[in-house]
Amino acid sequence: MDQQTAGSSDRLTNSTAQSAPPPARSRRRWILWGVVLLVALLILFAIFRPHGATHRHGHGSAATDGNVQPVAVATAHTGDMPVIFQEIGTVVPVTNVTITPRVNGHIAAVYYQEGQHVHKGDELELIDPRPYEATLAQYRGTLAADIAQLEKARVDNARYQRLIKQNSTSAMTARDQEFTVQQLEGQVEFDRANVRNAELNVMYCHIIAPVEGRVGIRALDVGNYVTAGQSGGLTVLTQMQPISVIFTVPQNQLGEVATHLREAGELTVEAWNSDNTQKLATGTVKALDSQIDTSTGTVRMRGIFANEDEHLFPNQFVNPHLLVTTLHNALLIPGNALQTGPDGRFVYRVKPDMTVEVVPVTVGTTDSTNAVIQKGLNDGDRVVTDGVSHLRPGQKVSIPDTSSAAKQTTEAEQQTAGQHRRHRNGQQSSDAPQKTNDPSSPADTGNH
Repeated sequence: MDQQTAGSSDRLTNSTAQSAPPPARSRRRWILWGVVLLVALLILFAIFRPHGATHRHGHGSAATDGNVQPVAVATAHTGDMPVIFQEIGTVVPVTNVTITPRVNGHIAAVYYQEGQHVHKGDELELIDPRPYEATLAQYRGTLAADIAQLEKARVDNARYQRLIKQNSTSAMTARDQEFTVQQLEGQVEFDRANVRNAELNVMYCHIIAPVEGRVGIRALDVGNYVTAGQSGGLTVLTQMQPISVIFTVPQNQLGEVATHLREAGELTVEAWNSDNTQKLATGTVKALDSQIDTSTGTVRMRGIFANEDEHLFPNQFVNPHLLVTTLHNALLIPGNALQTGPDGRFVYRVKPDMTVEVVPVTVGTTDSTNAVIQKGLNDGDRVVTDGVSHLRPGQKVSIPDTSSAAKQTTEAEQQTAGQHRRHRNGQQSSDAPQKTNDPSSPADTGNH
């Protein structure tokens, strides 16, 4: 009996053990189901969240008939449009003189300061003139002696001419005397030329400014020996007023420039700094160069500037703005309204029902602000200037009212001015601007 009971118990235990799953396998199954459920929840969240956000945005929007895109617009209008070519140029003096000595000698004196403005005819330096003055005195003495001999020969020639008429002397003697006079006349002319050359050498010892301008850094000081035509010269004299700007015009613009230059006689040009942010001077252009540079395909022009304030300096890089002509009654829109697509330039025009449409346009002259529309728009059309990144043809748009924003800006400026006045009157400490950001601050409450 005991053996049968024990056998039944063993069989029951074995069947129970076989029907119950292992605990480790059950835990893995629950973990797998948890991961699957988490992934499903993430997928559902990713799918339904944009729709919910869009739904909430639609309920919060003022429009009830679809998504409305706020944009900024401008109105096409007629006006004057200057045609300006922006080129590249260099400031070049009208006259630039390297002062070189024309005689040999030691520098005896320097009469200018480096960087000084001098006038035409002012003496700049002096080379020791004493050797040349001595040579001049020698030539003058020789000239005086030869003039005396010439006068004596002329007196003898006159006497021989009277004697030959009286048959009191030979014709050969009278003829020889005539040749003596002519010889002495040539000698006197030679002496006079020597005197003039010596006078020039003395004059060249005094180095004179040939033009009015600004003297640069001198190359040699007093006491140095210089020679005629010395390399590098003594200094450089640059004419500053007026001054010119040499710039180039592309050959595809040459026809238009030449036509208006021929009609007007001169064109206006402005010189801007190297950053193209500040105008330096205004001048005129009256001539083109005689040929096109084949290596660059450009032609040179020279603009003349009074340069009274000397804002233009030799060899300075500038950006010339050449005013070719002015278009009158041109249809203008802001340049940022232009868009570029596969078919060319276009704009978004706002229709009366506050939807937008794509309008292809033909663009003429443009500058940093406006663009001339030759075809595609009419006077009074409204075009989108800001907010075009999400626009599509037929989309509803709204134009924000900027008056409220301007009012808020004015109130903020008045509040800041009041804070500054209280600070000056000693009613507010140095950290008051930080405290006014707190709505509970008494100062902020007082402003409102």
